[in-house]
Amino acid sequence: MTDFDVVVIGAGNGGLTAAASLTKAGIKTLLLERHNIPGGCATTFCRGRFEFEVALHQLSGFGQADNPGPLRGFLSQFGIPDRCEFLDMENLYRLVLPGQLDITLPANREGTTRALVERFPDDKEGIEGFIDLIYRTFFEYAAVFYQRDPEASAEKYPLMTKYSLQPTEQVMNEYFQNPLIKAALGMYWGYSGVPLSQLPFIDYASLYFSYLQWKPGYVRHGSQAMSNALLEYILANGGQARFNCGAKRILVENGRVTGVETDHGEVITAKAVISNASSIDTYVELIGEEHVPEEQFKILGGQTVGPSSLTIFVGLDCEPQEVGITETTNFIISDPDTDKQFAAFSRLDTDDDYLLVSCYNLDDPQASPPGTSQVCIVDLKYAEPWLTLSPSEYLQAKFTAADGVLKRVEQVFPGFRDHIEEIEVGTPLTHMRYLNSPGGAIYGFDQYAKNSNFFVSPTSPIKGLALAGAWSGPGGFQPSLTSGGSAARAIKRYLQQLEEGK
Repeated sequence: MTDFDVVVIGAGNGGLTAAASLTKAGIKTLLLERHNIPGGCATTFCRGRFEFEVALHQLSGFGQADNPGPLRGFLSQFGIPDRCEFLDMENLYRLVLPGQLDITLPANREGTTRALVERFPDDKEGIEGFIDLIYRTFFEYAAVFYQRDPEASAEKYPLMTKYSLQPTEQVMNEYFQNPLIKAALGMYWGYSGVPLSQLPFIDYASLYFSYLQWKPGYVRHGSQAMSNALLEYILANGGQARFNCGAKRILVENGRVTGVETDHGEVITAKAVISNASSIDTYVELIGEEHVPEEQFKILGGQTVGPSSLTIFVGLDCEPQEVGITETTNFIISDPDTDKQFAAFSRLDTDDDYLLVSCYNLDDPQASPPGTSQVCIVDLKYAEPWLTLSPSEYLQAKFTAADGVLKRVEQVFPGFRDHIEEIEVGTPLTHMRYLNSPGGAIYGFDQYAKNSNFFVSPTSPIKGLALAGAWSGPGGFQPSLTSGGSAARAIKRYLQQLEEGK
């Protein structure tokens, strides 16, 4: 008799939905979390009179009651749409390239097409053709991978076959050459951390389709509300959770999981484990070399850790409109070339970085106290340059970088700095500490095609072990949330096999 059927390590998005899926099936489940709250990236924190959202900017794939997206369907089984209030964003984003382009794209196919054609009338045919390609390619992809067409073939799905793994920029070049159009349509590349020259078109098309079809979403009171609701579901359905209690080791005998040893030295026996930790930590730190096939280490060695972020959390003492913020999601760039933007990820300076400025009050007036605004500024950065700094150099680099970001934000939103009441700056090292992930990576591994599930299976070689979260597949909220469901299904099949004596 084991203590639990399954132990889930980590209460991030994937760990929470994995535990919820298991408890829904009546499986005796324990959730372990080293932090004192659930959520991982999906959390909030308080400074002064502000409660800051950590990571959720635009939730994809949720949709509306009369136009439900796949994420709404998935979360509905846990009652999350009834436990949380989900808000729609009417626009995708505003993009500002000072002196060259200032455009806002509505969150629907017709509106985005119209806005682009109004700005670039000579490219009307190319714009319409490219957006049509996004839709048609995604529909073919969905038929093969979501609807599981048993008669799928290259002949039946020619667009998916031709374009899925092509770089997005290469596909764009078939439709237009104006770099400003490519910039206007390409801003979501930062949501994967891979420039258009290397981003697989199917990843781009899936993301863009999701936002155009179902609108970007946000959770009133922040992503912590969704994390709390998932935890409440787990506990209400017989699951258990322990906080301030991380996992020290995953116990393995004869290639099969037997339990977990906690940071407190307690041994908990289990038939299976789902790890929401990174695959690097899972195989190298939690399990150990003697139990991991050499082939798994070769797979890890062929992957690279993705970017983290220089993140600035700002509480303003005024309404957003007072400093010119009229959209929830704003991108600021200094060059339309995404390769140049991507190169800045590896530098400490912030002179020409790709910036995302989110102001949640425009969709959720309750995001901060009346008369104030909550703003989050994201500047994607790799951890390596920050890891080379001494403590004194680190502090200087941190505040120099933040000052550079604020100067660029001030150019687009004059008066912004004069209204700062609270400010907190997080670097890749901050994210390493709080997320306990290699490089503080927010998307897991670099989202290159070679690292995708097209080529790297998320299935673990160790019996009774499954992985959930961004390190086992695509990054971002929607993929990490649904990854928990996939991991839970794999473990349910394994438990069934155990019962059958296999």
